[in-house]
Amino acid sequence: MRLSALVTILALVAATCSWETQAMAADGLITIKSSFGPEDTMKRLEAEVKAKGLTVFAHIDHAAGAAAVGLPLRPTDLIIFGNAKGGTPLMQQAQTIGIDLPLKALVWQDEQGATWLSYNDPAYLTHRHGLGDAAKAPVEAMSGALKAIAAKATSAP
Repeated sequence: MRLSALVTILALVAATCSWETQAMAADGLITIKSSFGPEDTMKRLEAEVKAKGLTVFAHIDHAAGAAAVGLPLRPTDLIIFGNAKGGTPLMQQAQTIGIDLPLKALVWQDEQGATWLSYNDPAYLTHRHGLGDAAKAPVEAMSGALKAIAAKATSAP
C-alpha cells in the first residue's frame, strides 16, 4: 500500500513538472483556435496581412519540408510578415529584437484535427528585449493589428 502511494505521488510530481515546463515554453505565445482548416486559415491570414498593408516576406510549409525527407508532420505552416515602419523603431531601441522581427504566425493542426493559429505577443517580445515605455505605443498598435488579423483569419463571419 505504501509503495503504491509513493508511486502515485511520484507520478503526480512528474506530471506537475512536465506541465510547468510546457506552460513556461508557451510564455508570450498567443494561440487561437480556427473555425477553418489549415489551408483556409493560412489563405485567410495571408489575405488579411496584405489587406492591412503589411509585407509577406516568407512562407514556410514545414509539413512539405518534412515530407520531402520522408517524415510525417501534420499541417504546420509559417508566415513571416511586417513592415519596416513598425519594426525599425523597436530595433533602434534594442537591435536584438531583430531576432523576433519580422512578425511570424504559425498555422498548425493538432492530433485531433483542430486548426490553430499561434503568434508571439509583441508585449512579451518588448519585455524579452528590455524595451521601455518608449515602445509602448508602437507595441500596442502592433498587438491590436495582430489581434484583428488573427480574428479575421480564424473566425467565421
